[in-house]
Amino acid sequence: MEKRTEQAARWMGTGYSDSPDAAAAGTAAATQAIAGRSPALLIVYCAVRYDFARLLDAVRAQADAGTVIVGCTTAGHLTPGYGDVASESVVIVAMGGPGLEVRASVARNASASRQEAGAVAAAGVAELTKEHRAGLLLCDGLLGEQDEVVRGAYSVATAMVPLVGGCAGDDMRLTLTHLFFGDRDGVEVLTDAVVGVALGSDAKLGVGIAHGWHKRGEPMIVTRSEKGRLYELDGAPALDVFLERTGIDPAVLENAGAFEAAAFAKPLGLSRRTGEDIRIAHSWDPEDRSLLFLADTPQGALAWVMGAEEGSIADAGAVSCRQAVDALDGADPVGFLAFDCGIRKAVLGPDGVEREIAAIERETGGAPLAGFYSYGEFARTRGARGLHRLTVVTLAIA
Repeated sequence: MEKRTEQAARWMGTGYSDSPDAAAAGTAAATQAIAGRSPALLIVYCAVRYDFARLLDAVRAQADAGTVIVGCTTAGHLTPGYGDVASESVVIVAMGGPGLEVRASVARNASASRQEAGAVAAAGVAELTKEHRAGLLLCDGLLGEQDEVVRGAYSVATAMVPLVGGCAGDDMRLTLTHLFFGDRDGVEVLTDAVVGVALGSDAKLGVGIAHGWHKRGEPMIVTRSEKGRLYELDGAPALDVFLERTGIDPAVLENAGAFEAAAFAKPLGLSRRTGEDIRIAHSWDPEDRSLLFLADTPQGALAWVMGAEEGSIADAGAVSCRQAVDALDGADPVGFLAFDCGIRKAVLGPDGVEREIAAIERETGGAPLAGFYSYGEFARTRGARGLHRLTVVTLAIA
């Protein structure tokens, strides 16, 4: 799972375990990822079923004195090379080498000020000395309005530094997500927080963004909205317009689960310079007929109902990976970090996930890739916006 080149001064390794014992899983995954080297960074992705203290103690035992340890709980893992990587497992990423620089920050009580939390989490970017830089954000998946976190991070990182990352999950229970932050001396288990890792490299870092959805029908105008609540489309109640344009049977309103399932398959796309940002309606208000989203739907934006051809959603991971590789301008990647939407996993199903991972493997050139299914994806290469849904984000490290 590792690619080595003579000129590479950076390395990345991945490890996996589905042992039900937290300590055994942490030890096995960390040992496999580190492979006897000195890691500057360990990223832990794990299922919510684990005893976090025992798991992280086992990981800490494999770390060096200066190793940064971060991570989160997930809605599943996207890590080629280990067969059927189920939700009930641990994946660990190890990164190091003299050509890699790592700085980490954490913002606690993020709900008090999401923008400030984003700025605090991205503070390490200013300390980097390497030519090529990127910011990695991990956020409480149930925080809401995570686009404000991106705005705060942007204020520190500026337009010169791309941002990537994902929102923590809890295997689609939507109850409580957790984040990890610390080092060999101790790792905190946090909620209502944002963890930031600033990466500096002697070689290029590439970002890819893809979702596989395409516009259907005529555009609509968001005529009234406030943050994640969409009141009107084309001057009419948003729920009524949404049902009419998507063809969803109004009978689904009798059951919250039925509406959610139907809306997941018919997302909205908001027009952006680089394509469409996907938005998923997760609920509605029967009083004012508004739609509720986990991310902002800006007033005045153009919106479309989105659809997908057979296979285009499963191929989005490979497209994202290819974009990230292209951004390296011919340099060989030593590894990839990927952030995929948990709802995409549900839409794809087991066969689609298997196809997605196989397609990604064909794009990596043998370099290791590790990722997780999230409750929202961060990707910003220009501008202050950067929160996505139903999207695959990839960071390639040369």
